[in-house]
Amino acid sequence: MPPGPSPQVTPVRPHPDRPPVRERAAAALVAAAPALGAYAAVRIVGLVVFRAAASAAGKDAPHLLSERWDSVWYQRVAENGYGYTVTLPDGGIHSDLAFFPLLPALERAIAEVTPLGLAGAGLLVAWSAGLLAAWGIFAVGTRLYGRRAGVVLATLWGVYPTAFVQSMAYTETLFTALAAWSLYAALTRRWIVAGGLCALAGLTRPSAAALIAALAITAAVTLVREYRGGATDGIVRRNGRMLLGVALAPLGWLAYVVFVAVREGSPFAYFDVQAQWGNSIDGGAALASFILGLPLPGMLGLCAALAALGWLVSLCVRQRQPLPVLVYGIAVVVISLIGSGYFGSRPRLMMPAFPLLLPPAVALARLRSTARTVMVLAVLAAASAAYGAWTLLGSGPP
Repeated sequence: MPPGPSPQVTPVRPHPDRPPVRERAAAALVAAAPALGAYAAVRIVGLVVFRAAASAAGKDAPHLLSERWDSVWYQRVAENGYGYTVTLPDGGIHSDLAFFPLLPALERAIAEVTPLGLAGAGLLVAWSAGLLAAWGIFAVGTRLYGRRAGVVLATLWGVYPTAFVQSMAYTETLFTALAAWSLYAALTRRWIVAGGLCALAGLTRPSAAALIAALAITAAVTLVREYRGGATDGIVRRNGRMLLGVALAPLGWLAYVVFVAVREGSPFAYFDVQAQWGNSIDGGAALASFILGLPLPGMLGLCAALAALGWLVSLCVRQRQPLPVLVYGIAVVVISLIGSGYFGSRPRLMMPAFPLLLPPAVALARLRSTARTVMVLAVLAAASAAYGAWTLLGSGPP
């Protein structure tokens, strides 16, 4: 028998009311362009000021940004894997297992496929992630308080006092990018995406615990509200994607904790490693001891700064920020303050808590004069740049 006619295959077309993914991504990028441009501008100001100061001091600016402090540890992991330790004069041991694997994995991958070395790859990751973080922060701010507030919010994050770390081969920009987009996904009820990004954040920094808590608490409150509202039929099925996202969220952090435990042969090895670096949780005892050990002017100044931080947190609560955003911001602050680590690192550890900047961002966005808003941001950019140059050129580690 001759073959019959070929079956007609109807091509799958996108929904007529929904543009293709590429077009939506391009439109989103165009919408975010002012925020990305403003963020890039303030970071360029910081780099120019730092480069000029480093040149005047006879120091190598690229080296200070890419091969100093924690950057060296990340690059050593990228080059050789885990296993390096340093024995301190007091007998303590610092192990590279304190450093999470996502940044060194990216550094190694980029160095293998490009002419960049590990140091250059670290800067490429940090700077690219800084733009992605600014985009995510803009997206969160725009969704909550409008596009103008979103632009100001991304710019304020770029002029944070320790924003110079955003230009270093550190993990802060990578973590903030993952956290911001995870929160945005939660706000738009893309829970599986939110959980997946949170899992990646858990491979980046231990402060991913704040993001995990934000997603878990939001999901728990959602379920309790539905239960109390009488909507008990099919509650699990109806919230299946949310529950799956929450289940995914801690997997990155847990995977690394298990890796360290297996490698060291102890279920608590990860926590022991962090404690050796002075990163254990002491409820704020180390912070209190540091404050009490300062001269009176320094003590009063630091107490005033902490009071201002508390006031900013209260403004976030009064602003009625959505639960995942509010919990994340507060949790990052709490984690930064109750640890026993070096005091000078605490402002840097709080930098991913961008929701703290929402109250001033909204206030600046509401100014009638755009010129006045730009002037305030320009002054903050200059101050941030000067502080960053002073810190990087000799005051101590960030």
